Amino acid sequence: MTIVFVIRGEFIQLDHLLKATGLVASGGAAHAEVDLGRVEVDGKVESRKRAKLRPGQRVTYAGQVVDLCAGAPASALAPPD
Repeated sequence: MTIVFVIRGEFIQLDHLLKATGLVASGGAAHAEVDLGRVEVDGKVESRKRAKLRPGQRVTYAGQVVDLCAGAPASALAPPD
């Protein structure tokens, strides 16, 4: 199964992504999984818990794939004056 995750801004940290997608229950669990070498970014094991991920990248964890895509910039989400 592939999850499409929309980044609202320039990037998201790997640990935050794992938690936001529900693939792990907590930030601590995300850190542990990265430490154990169970998370891949663009086909390579990622050892940086707070790696900055950007649109176009792919994260693989526990048989799940997360494709990152761009969303509206945070400034575009603010209501007009």
